[in-house]
Amino acid sequence: MQVAGWGLAGLAGSVALALGLLCLTSGCASVGYLAQSAQGHVRLLAAARPVPDAIADPALPESLRQRLKLSQQLRDFAVSELKLPDNRSYRAYADLQRPAAVWNVVAAPPLSLELQTWCFPVVGCVGYRGYYDRAAADEAAAPLRAQGLDVAVYPVPAYSTLGWMNWLGGDPLLNTFIQWPEGELARLMFHELAHQVAYAAGDTGFNESFATAVERLGGARWLATHADDALRTQQAAIDSRRHDFQQLVRGCRDQLDALYRGPASDADKRSGKAALFAALQRDYAAIKAARWGGFNGYDRWFAQADNALLGTQAAYDDQVPAFEAIFRAQGADFTRFYAEVRRLAALPRAQRDAALAAVRLAQIR
Repeated sequence: MQVAGWGLAGLAGSVALALGLLCLTSGCASVGYLAQSAQGHVRLLAAARPVPDAIADPALPESLRQRLKLSQQLRDFAVSELKLPDNRSYRAYADLQRPAAVWNVVAAPPLSLELQTWCFPVVGCVGYRGYYDRAAADEAAAPLRAQGLDVAVYPVPAYSTLGWMNWLGGDPLLNTFIQWPEGELARLMFHELAHQVAYAAGDTGFNESFATAVERLGGARWLATHADDALRTQQAAIDSRRHDFQQLVRGCRDQLDALYRGPASDADKRSGKAALFAALQRDYAAIKAARWGGFNGYDRWFAQADNALLGTQAAYDDQVPAFEAIFRAQGADFTRFYAEVRRLAALPRAQRDAALAAVRLAQIR
């Protein structure tokens, strides 16, 4: 299981979905990508049925029945303890008969970690595009590769529609993640629900880091109050691997960024890039053997690691400590925390960045 990140497709999906629905109802000069997003989400909703109906189905496998019951306990906990939205999201279940909710396409220049962006009205610019069909994602990636960009296509198990689509039934539970370990299922649900709390248009790092902070805080609270020793041990191993992964990727990313911004020639930068990615692969193989007991859940990520994937991962990690510090400053009160995050989200980008930078600087001191 690869859980390096999951929410990015959600924001891209919600952008395309909202505009795609507009295209389908009022017409657009070019429906293409937007229409497939709207149609894909409508099909996803059509496959969903209320969780109580699914649980009552005698043909449902017992293991799935128990997971759905657990999901509703998590959903109630999200409302009562984490103060996340109480709405129709995650009150229905859909088996998509495929391994991912969407496939994301991300791209970056060969000598930069800055992601290519696609811009939309209202929601701003985002550094990814989500497709409900793997073949369509590969087709979209091909011309980007032809331009010489670093391009990655990766599966995403869940996404958020930011609460915009609750009138259509909200975001359902999916077969793509329902069987995840309990701690990971909790984190994913809390992460995606957090996207309904606050959204800063065009600021992926802010949005994803906030949601990741909520998933970490909420996941820890769930384990503290509901887990037994076996579950805590299981989650500790998962968290340890995730920490190792983040440290490994962050170290490589920092070295690459320094190389790309430095004075070396493009030829030297390319050779340096190759050396750093080769070292990343060696370090991954070593840590997998020495610390993970051969666990291979990140193999797919490392197999296509490039500038685009490293740039994407930054959105999940870089500002999380700042958000956790804001949570503590608000007395570990989720309602106050969300109010402060919404205040920051409403600021102009430069002011928001400065505020988060000040929080990070205070932590260092």
